[in-house]
Amino acid sequence: MSFPSMIFQDNESERAARQKLAVLDTEALAAFQLQRLNELLSLVLPKNQFYSEKLSGVNLPLTSLDQLADLPYTFKDELAAGGRAPGFAANLTYPTDHYVRVHRTSGTRGRPLVVADTIEDWNWWLKTWQYVLDAAEVSKSSRCLLAFSFGPFIGFWSAFDAVLARQAMVIPTGGLNTLARLEMLRTLQANVLLCTPSYALHMAEVADDNQIEIRDLPVKKIIVAGEPGGSISSIREKIEAEWDARVVDHGGASEIGPWGVADPMSRGLYVIESEFIAEFLSVETGLASEDSELSELILTSLGRYGSPVIRYRTGDLVRPTWNDEQPCRYVLLKGGVLGRTDDMMVIRGVNVFPSSLEQILRSFPEVIEYRMTVFKQGAMDQLKVEVEDRLQNPDRIRKELQLRLGLRVDVESVPMGQLPRFEGKGKRFVDKR
Repeated sequence: MSFPSMIFQDNESERAARQKLAVLDTEALAAFQLQRLNELLSLVLPKNQFYSEKLSGVNLPLTSLDQLADLPYTFKDELAAGGRAPGFAANLTYPTDHYVRVHRTSGTRGRPLVVADTIEDWNWWLKTWQYVLDAAEVSKSSRCLLAFSFGPFIGFWSAFDAVLARQAMVIPTGGLNTLARLEMLRTLQANVLLCTPSYALHMAEVADDNQIEIRDLPVKKIIVAGEPGGSISSIREKIEAEWDARVVDHGGASEIGPWGVADPMSRGLYVIESEFIAEFLSVETGLASEDSELSELILTSLGRYGSPVIRYRTGDLVRPTWNDEQPCRYVLLKGGVLGRTDDMMVIRGVNVFPSSLEQILRSFPEVIEYRMTVFKQGAMDQLKVEVEDRLQNPDRIRKELQLRLGLRVDVESVPMGQLPRFEGKGKRFVDKR
């Protein structure tokens, strides 16, 4: 295997190419995607045991994107079952000595999945990540502080290397606590922060507890991912108000890639369709979705040959819209990722998602932290919400939930500091069903 002489570096011609792809009309974008898909399949199918068995009988080249719908879905459980290399996801195309990066999913839903990338795959990650940095207007003069721990989480590493590819300053804060990270923000004058939405709020809480005026820090952009919060208006607005900085959301997953970039008007996420083919299954009908219909997101990665995913069932719930009047022609997911298919609760006949509750809870500025617990009572889902509330007045929260959801929800006020805080993905939804 031949190795590239250097890791990807971003430049003006690369940015111009991204801008050109984002404004392609529907027909031109479909033709580009079809070409990329056929290139992927022609290389992967002879070498990738997982997909050569799964897609046996597929005639190449495909002549239309419509033929993609004839291929089977890929599920995370299949990848986790293992394949040619013990311990790794099942979809490796090459022997393990071809791979240079190893990362692992968080394991918040099932056992962790170990994924691997070749140098070419990693360059694709960094190249695709530039869409996110474009949205945040990161330049060579930016100073980007990454508030993540050192570990196998791919979001830290892809962000770290993508900022380096941008030739901006990157400031890792691996083992530091929150107060030390705030001090680094101040002393190094970092103007871009990368973290989860939960952690951005936690940093603001710690700053307040230590009499640090967080709005006086130089941070002007906060790139968030790992949770739906960046596109939930009440959470985004709370972060922006606390920090006096603009929140830039981002969507991605270890097994898929960095697939989503923030809409400049903060309406949600665009799927980066030059690098991913997006399909949508209606939650109600199980068929291809109509515009703005609640749907499960299905993704095919077009540039990750070493660990490809084809028609991957993400489990993410979204509302796609194709009738957008903005220059970017990629499909827009209004509100970003709204929840997970496996998180949906049916409370007394009403479909409820954790993100809907989070939107309401974060609209109360006095609510510092919360936890939602769903459990079975007989055949019915039941919900309890615990809040750290400075006003110690859960009744007003209970009334607001009933008004906006049409449900009576048990809301309990707990002592300040009792609920857990999170640096990575927040675990505020506890499913005991």
